[in-house]
Amino acid sequence: MSVENETKAKMEEALEHFKKELAHLRTGRANPSMLDSVSIEVYGTQMRLRELGSVSAPEPRQLLITPFDPQTAGSIAKSIEKANLNVQCILEGNVIRINIPALDESMRKDIVKQGKKKAEEAKISIREIRRKSNELVRKQKGDSEITEDEMKRSEKKIQELTDSKCKEVDELFSVKEKEIMTV
Repeated sequence: MSVENETKAKMEEALEHFKKELAHLRTGRANPSMLDSVSIEVYGTQMRLRELGSVSAPEPRQLLITPFDPQTAGSIAKSIEKANLNVQCILEGNVIRINIPALDESMRKDIVKQGKKKAEEAKISIREIRRKSNELVRKQKGDSEITEDEMKRSEKKIQELTDSKCKEVDELFSVKEKEIMTV
């Protein structure tokens, strides 16, 4: 695999990671992915919520969790409360209802700040991939595997990739920021 293809694959990976990070940021709407980070201790082991039940959003500000095993409902509710997500769990028989409170202005700004930090981290990781790829290209030139012109061409392609991926990070964050700030 060429250095450019390898670089592109690694940058795509960094971008996918950033997209997952954005999905965890809370907006004014109920989003099942906001519970992805919650781990629940059941059957003597730590498990993720998606392994224990289905999560749906029947209303814009409400999540409904239906455990596959009704006996685990209490453990799931306790774990969500412990996760400090600023949500209140209501145990109704075998289902758990979570009402998502409306975000006030300061909470929205804090969440946007977290998002900016994650966007910057994503761009830093993309730039780090660029640095390592450029080192690899220079090493190939040093080992006389490629010519000076090929090295310059590769560095230019790597820089173009870096610019496009950083721009994509900015665009994704911009969309998420609008979503967070919308009341």
